[in-house]
Amino acid sequence: MHVPPSILSSFVTLFVTIGPVETAVVFASLTAGIHRSKRRSLALRSMAIAGFVLLLFAVGGALVLSLLHVSLPAFRVAGGLLLFLQALTLTFSSPGLSSINEGEKHDAEQPGDIAVFPLAFPLIAGPGSLSAAVLVMGRTEGWIEAGGVIAMLLLCVMLTLGAMRAAERLIAVLGRTGADVVSRVSGILLAGLAVQFVFDGLAQAPFVHG
Repeated sequence: MHVPPSILSSFVTLFVTIGPVETAVVFASLTAGIHRSKRRSLALRSMAIAGFVLLLFAVGGALVLSLLHVSLPAFRVAGGLLLFLQALTLTFSSPGLSSINEGEKHDAEQPGDIAVFPLAFPLIAGPGSLSAAVLVMGRTEGWIEAGGVIAMLLLCVMLTLGAMRAAERLIAVLGRTGADVVSRVSGILLAGLAVQFVFDGLAQAPFVHG
């Protein structure tokens, strides 16, 4: 079966920005000591919220940009730079540290529901993944390709949910070193994709064709 390069590129972009393995590492840390059934409920609710927002950004992002009078080429450059910064963090930080800062982790350790914060935001649906959802949808041509991108987004969401549900086993298999390798490889892939978004945006800039 032939998969269009744009669909495969969209999957890789969404996969590395959402980061199922990194999400699982942080999820296991934040939910240590919580009963297994409650952990499953937290994972499901956080993914449902994050998935809905990611889908909303993917479908309605272009409309919001037009209302703000921000051109898609301009957003490609801005989004590409944002993704490149995330790629640097993935490449040079330990797994999980790029998702939430120390203040957010401290807030998450306080009593209360953590499904929305920090699990759904900013761990899963963070600035990088939200920007990526808009960017990959912005380069689709036709409803078939757009449907393919949405399918890739939903696949990444399901893979992340699966990683969170199996966080303990995943960490046991990968170990600290394995998770570190996955994070760094993801960062390298994301860096290349981010630069390509910048190139695409600059190629369509008004001063290039003026």
